Amino acid sequence: MEKTKGMLLLLITAFFMNVHAVRANENVSETITSKNYDWSSVMDAIIEVESNGNPKAKHGNSVGVMQITPLCVADCNAILKSRKSKKRFKLSDRFNVAKSKEMFILIQSKYNPMNNVEQAIRAWNGGIHYSVQKTQRYFERVMKALKK
Repeated sequence: MEKTKGMLLLLITAFFMNVHAVRANENVSETITSKNYDWSSVMDAIIEVESNGNPKAKHGNSVGVMQITPLCVADCNAILKSRKSKKRFKLSDRFNVAKSKEMFILIQSKYNPMNNVEQAIRAWNGGIHYSVQKTQRYFERVMKALKK
């Protein structure tokens, strides 16, 4: 009985070590826990896919280089309010590249505190409760732009 328990414990340990090793090698959903994560390359790839760098780009309610919606601006302002900040974004800020990037980083700080790149890309396209299946093509396009 003790020998069986020992073998079972050994198998379970080996399994979890293998799962950890596989996850450590997955670079697509790499998680970086630095609060000062540099999102520049991810934002540049999103900008390429969303608007090809055109700050005047429009598609429905989405505008600017990162195709930001009014709902996203409202969410950013709610985050700022909850953090007791006096700063607020205007809808016109969506046409400003620097302010668009600020909004992206603010959204990541709230909904993606572990700075998971895959989550950032998928959520930017499909919202915080995104579907992997529905965001797959977008994710692939951004990753292709990211690798350039």
